[in-house]
Amino acid sequence: MLVPPLTKIVKKTNMALDKDALNSLRMDSNARSEAPAGVSKWMLPVVATALSMIALVWFFGSAEPGTVVGTVVARAPATQGNVSRGTILNASGYVVARRLATVSSKVTGKIRAVLVEEGMSVTEGDILAQLDDSTVRARLALAAGQTHAAVSSLAETRVRLEEAPRKLKRNESLREEKLVSAAELDAAQSEVNAFQARLTADHSNVAVAQRNQDLIEQDLDDLTIRAPFSGVVVSKNAQPGEMISPISAGGGSIRTGICTIVDMDSLEIEVEVNEAYINRVSSGQRTEATLDAYPDWTISSQVINIVPTADRQKATVKVRIRFDELDSRVLPDMGVKVRFLESARENRAGERMTNAALALVPEAAVHRSAGANYVWIVNDGKLERRAVSTGIARNGMIGILSGVRPGEVVVSADPGGLSEDMSVRIQE
Repeated sequence: MLVPPLTKIVKKTNMALDKDALNSLRMDSNARSEAPAGVSKWMLPVVATALSMIALVWFFGSAEPGTVVGTVVARAPATQGNVSRGTILNASGYVVARRLATVSSKVTGKIRAVLVEEGMSVTEGDILAQLDDSTVRARLALAAGQTHAAVSSLAETRVRLEEAPRKLKRNESLREEKLVSAAELDAAQSEVNAFQARLTADHSNVAVAQRNQDLIEQDLDDLTIRAPFSGVVVSKNAQPGEMISPISAGGGSIRTGICTIVDMDSLEIEVEVNEAYINRVSSGQRTEATLDAYPDWTISSQVINIVPTADRQKATVKVRIRFDELDSRVLPDMGVKVRFLESARENRAGERMTNAALALVPEAAVHRSAGANYVWIVNDGKLERRAVSTGIARNGMIGILSGVRPGEVVVSADPGGLSEDMSVRIQE
């Protein structure tokens, strides 16, 4: 023969050629001299080169690596006792207080004492601060004196009014005896009428003086700043010696608040939901909240209501959520993540699906052809197409009622071009 057999040319070993096979391609000088008649010596190298190329093509073609596929292990469904409601929406927000007030005074004045500190609990009506009351007390003393004077004048008028009728009666008797003139009788009558009118005026003066005194006493009471509701002081905004006013003043030299109080019983969650997903939220819907400060603590909560307006710039809708039970670890302005759970009816359907399924796989792993569902199973690097029956899809997973057992390796998504018994490599 002119050349050795093809099986001696190339051997398939770990993507490298056998040196003995390459050496066998060399032409022996004796064989070259024994070439059969009709074959030119110059053709022998050409034939050898062609055979070598065929062998190389066969070797590298057969050594092509398998297709790389992503896989997932089919898992067993949870038992009924461990099944929880699925999440249909996630959102982020903050803990807010519905009752929060920066307490100020009703009048402008100088702070004499501040009786609270940050973190202090207060009850409705407790004194928070006291303003300087020296001027108001002086006004109150003056008003009290005016009231006393009005009362004294009223008492004098009453005495005079008791005497005037008696004088009138005597004059009437004397007039009958012609001992007094008619003018004196008329004067006595006028005096009675004057004292009656003066009595009415004195009553009014006493009432006005008393109201003025009450008003100044109210001004004095306004200098004592009290807690409007029970809560916790979260900030102290003023110190003794500073001026405070119910309205803002230029320059920032006048305070507008003594402290800020938060009613911890009014804490709730506010989140903003993209308006494209607001149809998944309803009043009374169950939620689970997780504070950023305590990521391992899940707090049961519930939707209060959906604020009936949208933010045009952010395309979001505000949702209010209340805690089922408040805890001292929950503080205002804490960041929180909220999971909106599916309804009880959807949850029961999911539980039935989970209890009936043999295994759970991603929805993308199940394919449909000719009205039947199937998945690709990987066994020892080879593909197996297996028909399956499916249950209800839930949270991106679908229950397999038959065809797949827990622990089997399933192609998570079909990259295309897969076939039965095809060699594949699992993507790491």
